[in-house]
Amino acid sequence: MRIAPLSAGIGIWLATAALDQGLAQSAGPPDKSQYTLFNPVPDELMRDFNTDRPPKANSPYTVDAGHFQYETDIVNASFNQLAGSVHTDTYLAPNPTFKLGLTNRIDLEVNAPAGIGMHSFDAASGGASTIWGVNDVFVRTKINLWGNDGGESAFALIPYVKLPAAPHSIGNGAVEEGVIAPLQISLPKAFTLLFNSEIDLLKNSTDNGRHANFINLVTVSHELVKDVTLYVEAWSDHNDDPAQRTTEYSFDLAATWLVHRNLQLDVGIDFGLNSVTPKVQVFAGISQRF
Repeated sequence: MRIAPLSAGIGIWLATAALDQGLAQSAGPPDKSQYTLFNPVPDELMRDFNTDRPPKANSPYTVDAGHFQYETDIVNASFNQLAGSVHTDTYLAPNPTFKLGLTNRIDLEVNAPAGIGMHSFDAASGGASTIWGVNDVFVRTKINLWGNDGGESAFALIPYVKLPAAPHSIGNGAVEEGVIAPLQISLPKAFTLLFNSEIDLLKNSTDNGRHANFINLVTVSHELVKDVTLYVEAWSDHNDDPAQRTTEYSFDLAATWLVHRNLQLDVGIDFGLNSVTPKVQVFAGISQRF
């Protein structure tokens, strides 16, 4: 499956191609460069509410300087059949990400430890086991390069580091890192196209070496009725672990309801398209800005 690493740069390549257009559009939006964490953006200049959920995609838009935002699953459950009669179900509740606007183009994001449960059972033998604990911590910085406050496209880089907090029965105990590159483009008829390319450096499953992991996705969204938006997404994850290289694929559906300017509810369902991907994942969440 050597095509997956090559395709990992699609979003970045498209973003580079759109650079001239994005820079040309920068003259229109208001100048908010003077606002910082300690000099917040006034309410009347805040951009539209944007989140990195409900689909797997990440938005290129940052939280306005001096403002705080949280995004979390209320419930998240995935169901997978690993081999033969063995099934594994995973539950997250909650799974919060906290965001703080540092400047007009940069925010700080922390995905705090989530409560996680893993239940495995063998339908043939009747054997079962359950593990409960917390997940790892992810610390990210989102850096918007253009389009934060208007234009036909927007692009950002999101470098991150994973800090081990999960017990070894759940996590691998390693510090890992990566970078995500989201590119969003406005389409005719009020449709929106979002590309994400991600490259991770992960610990090998059998030793202390490192390998690459490549995630790519494309999401199309459209407001169905006022304040209700539908998302359709195709996602892939190629893990180049030398012990067992795997590629997961899913087809995802999600919807959001903007309850008011700073509060959003969402639901979604993801369908695995091959045997190594969870067969079904369902979730519901909430996001709020202050």
